[in-house]
Amino acid sequence: MTVARGEAVYSTGDPPCTGLGLTWSGEDLDAALDGSVAAVLFDDEGKADIEEILRGVVETAFEQDGLRHVLADPVHIEDWRVGEAIAETWLANHRDCRFPWPDGRDERKSGSSLPGADLVGLYADAQGDCLAFGEVKTSSDARHPPGAMYGRTGLKQQLEDLRDNTSIRDDLFKYLGHRAKGTRWMERFRRAGKRYLANKSDVRLFGFLVRDVSPNEYDVRVRVERLGQGCPDGTRIELLALYLPVGRLHGIGAVAVAARGEDLP
Repeated sequence: MTVARGEAVYSTGDPPCTGLGLTWSGEDLDAALDGSVAAVLFDDEGKADIEEILRGVVETAFEQDGLRHVLADPVHIEDWRVGEAIAETWLANHRDCRFPWPDGRDERKSGSSLPGADLVGLYADAQGDCLAFGEVKTSSDARHPPGAMYGRTGLKQQLEDLRDNTSIRDDLFKYLGHRAKGTRWMERFRRAGKRYLANKSDVRLFGFLVRDVSPNEYDVRVRVERLGQGCPDGTRIELLALYLPVGRLHGIGAVAVAARGEDLP
């Protein structure tokens, strides 16, 4: 099941850095929360992999109940996690990206924060597979651009770091490589890795704003202009702003948990 592309309300910039604003209707959002976004948010693929590994080993009713308890969906989801899941599924559906290893799998404790890019994966273009890194901000801030664009952990700084700092990209390359062996996506990583080692600036970067305010090109326009200046040869950057219906972000994590409970048998 795919998520809606949305209706384009503005576009700005020229390669190597472009910006796009899109809107989702309430129906688009509800369908996403009931489908692809929920699958990413609750890591259905990862849970299925664990169940497959333990098939034939977990046999008694007691053991099976224990596994169900361990793999049970969380009862609390932060709103920003829903924003990240929306961004991931949108990029997978509409930019031919794959982000195969969710951050949640690396948490030593539920709810912990991890360093590095929000989204680490692969992108397919006319030349084949390359590395793709994404940063996501979820914001109801009425200002344009929102405060989440600025500061040490703001989208501006994060994208500049990914664009300019080879050591950060190297670390993300290793992060993905450590997890690629024996996976269904290993060959894509091999192709992307070869390309990266030939030119460490040959990557695709995404900045993704998930908003529930009226659309405004000022959310991304200045940043598109600045990020394109002095952009290394081979780097392509896209800033996207997806506007949900006004007021839908507050408590969206709880909405996702409740919807999931209604869908389960």
